Amino acid sequence: MQQDTFISHLIELRTRLLHALVAVLAAFVVLFLYPGAGPIYDFLAAPLMHALPEGTRMIATGVITPFMVPVKVTAVLAFMIALPYVLVQAWAFVAPGLYEHEKNLAAPIIIAGTLLFLVGVAFCYYFVFGTVFKFINDFAPKSITPAPDIEAYFSFVITMFMAFGLTFEIPIVVIILVRSGVVRVEKLREVRPYVIVGAFVVAAVVTPPDVLSQFMLAVPMCLLYEAGLVCARFVTTRVESRPLPNDPTGKTP
Repeated sequence: MQQDTFISHLIELRTRLLHALVAVLAAFVVLFLYPGAGPIYDFLAAPLMHALPEGTRMIATGVITPFMVPVKVTAVLAFMIALPYVLVQAWAFVAPGLYEHEKNLAAPIIIAGTLLFLVGVAFCYYFVFGTVFKFINDFAPKSITPAPDIEAYFSFVITMFMAFGLTFEIPIVVIILVRSGVVRVEKLREVRPYVIVGAFVVAAVVTPPDVLSQFMLAVPMCLLYEAGLVCARFVTTRVESRPLPNDPTGKTP
């Protein structure tokens, strides 16, 4: 009986993974046909190209790099577009094993986490990239002719997107820690100085070695930590004021 249950779970997992993969592939095919991998990469490279001197072009050192890098960028964009559906499939797989109160908390967290990740990526692209690239270009000696490699730029962009996307998940992490009883809001407030130091350490590790980009990641981390504390306080209040199921008076002990 247990073996049949395990096999049924594996079949369900395979089905959900296939559905998610089909959604990503469908988005990739549509994007590859229109607007195409080339224009998508041009859009990704726009913040850097606007900051560089007029007439500067990026280079490709590999034989198939001019083809593979735009395809990789298109695949990443397809995954981001299909991400809500992928999370729906993940939710459909784990939901039957959750209690009702866990379902009520998990659904808003999944939605909010997805939106916050996309907001972090958009913040990085529209605000951070332009500022950082302009700063680096202005700081570079005039005797240097910039010629950035497209593969190195792609790796840099993905690293920054992941850093800012995950950074914007900090309020969700704080709420989960408080809601699950791992730590209280008061304790998180006490460790605030250590969190600030840790934010700047993390920013120094994952961002380029310039003060501006590190500062632009560390400050949002600190602000999002404070936002998580505010939201967690309301979650704690709602949980503490909820009556117990077996208490006829509706009062908590």
